[in-house]
Amino acid sequence: MQFILVLDLLFEVFTWILVARFLLSWIPNVNYYHPVVRFIYRVTDFVVQPFRGILPPVGAIDFSPLIMFLVLRLAYSLLRRILVILVLQWAMGG
Repeated sequence: MQFILVLDLLFEVFTWILVARFLLSWIPNVNYYHPVVRFIYRVTDFVVQPFRGILPPVGAIDFSPLIMFLVLRLAYSLLRRILVILVLQWAMGG
């Protein structure tokens, strides 16, 4: 169960890094060459890219990140349930 708790923590940290990325996109004059900003973009790009442009923006609002967060939450919830079942089966010896 320790493994699952570590995964929960990592997923939560990753989620907050994604939130930071989208908040940065609203700030004018962001220095995209700053090491922290580059780190945030480098770490999150593999998740953001497949969802970019799924929905056309409505005015100035892009709803693709909402879809991405929903899919990530659902996928992690499913993965977590499977891991819990596997851990419990392993602990019960079968």
